[in-house]
Amino acid sequence: MSAVTAVVWLRRELRLADNLALHHAVETGASVVVLYVLDPAILRSKRVGAPRVKFMLGALTALDTDLRAHGSRLLIRQGDPAEVVPQVAQELGAAAVYFNHDYTPYARRRDAAVSDALSAHGIRAEGFHDRVLLPPDALTTGAGKPYTVYTPFKKKWRETAKPVDAPVKTELRGTLLDLGGVDGLDMPTLESLGFEPTIETPEATPAAAQRLLRAFLAKKIYAYSEGRDTLADPFDDSRNGTSSLSPYIRWGLLSPRQLRHAAADAYRAASDEPARESVNTWVDELIWAEFYTQVLWHFPHVKTKSFKPEYDNVQWRHAPDEFAAWCEGRTGYPVVDAAMRQLNATGWMHNRARMVVASFLTKDLLIDWREGERYFMQRLLDGDLAANNGGWQWSASSGTDAQPYFRIFNPVNQGEKFDPDATFIQKWVPELRGWSLKYIHAPWTMNNPPKNYPRPLIDHALARARTLAAFKSATKVSE
Repeated sequence: MSAVTAVVWLRRELRLADNLALHHAVETGASVVVLYVLDPAILRSKRVGAPRVKFMLGALTALDTDLRAHGSRLLIRQGDPAEVVPQVAQELGAAAVYFNHDYTPYARRRDAAVSDALSAHGIRAEGFHDRVLLPPDALTTGAGKPYTVYTPFKKKWRETAKPVDAPVKTELRGTLLDLGGVDGLDMPTLESLGFEPTIETPEATPAAAQRLLRAFLAKKIYAYSEGRDTLADPFDDSRNGTSSLSPYIRWGLLSPRQLRHAAADAYRAASDEPARESVNTWVDELIWAEFYTQVLWHFPHVKTKSFKPEYDNVQWRHAPDEFAAWCEGRTGYPVVDAAMRQLNATGWMHNRARMVVASFLTKDLLIDWREGERYFMQRLLDGDLAANNGGWQWSASSGTDAQPYFRIFNPVNQGEKFDPDATFIQKWVPELRGWSLKYIHAPWTMNNPPKNYPRPLIDHALARARTLAAFKSATKVSE
């Protein structure tokens, strides 16, 4: 065993396979320790909820299990990383700390503070771009500016991201340090971190992620273009046309190289052009994530303000009772209520449903997108600042999307189009089970509507007119 120790500080990439920070640490020949720091600044945030923390703890447990198989353990500490990481490195006599970059405003400040503290002790900080295929500052327009529109970004990304990088292979045998006798190996519980018991969450392991990926690649990816919008539950294989991988991607149980490499294999194996186009459509979703990451990197103000400044002038309504009804799935619009109840019960929401409920909150109820964005972060297993913020600002017309503010989803039409047989609605809104399909998307139109289901909070036509007036007024103020 080498006398030199390297610390690999993991944050969002909770796997041993194809992990760039771990790979480069091992390549030095040093004895390697894998560290995870539970950061109170994150755990106490109002944007963090028990479901995502529970999934994270499952992923950490799986990581510890994998490390045990290699004769080591996961070193877990709690506290300010700027203090904890240098302290651990000094305790172990480490010459360097390896980590993979994160791109949120807080993460950038944290990582700079940790790097400065390590440098003060003569310890190297080595960072790698593991969470994205292209670093957020890698692509610029012809004028040398960051992209603010997705389509040209996608075109440039596809040109630049070729050829497809294969996942890296790391030989771990004999490289991981035996941590016997070292403090900080006990896995915390949800309760010990200050959270109440919460929903059941899926198996948070790289093996589970790989199973889902293989199942998706075997069939559904070739019909993704048509099937991705059908409203369904994540593990309903008869209806769900999505990969259901988002929580695993968010926590790094799969790497972007593994995903892109798998997509390239699927593309080559596709039987016809529509199948190849479906594979490309799925890759487009991966590119969306990188697009929103670079938006947050270049324009960090989007965390709390509109990307388009004029929409900070929108006079949002303060309507706590209506917001609570939206959160709890009591709006009187079945597709909205089904989606919100799904979120609350599972920590997951179908992407089409996310657009529908976000449009309803911001455009029908005229409630500030920041309220919905924060609620999603509290509930989603895959809650990611860049993607969540980008999606909400897209729906609120305050973000990068070129579509004007008068794009307003009709919740009845959305239900009829993407849940035509009302299977999704009847799963999550049992009050409407057995009712005629003729009325189930708009039950208030029945002669005798179900008494145990709420009337609509707002008439959609009136809400649309109110929202158009509010946005038009906001743009005039900015002129």
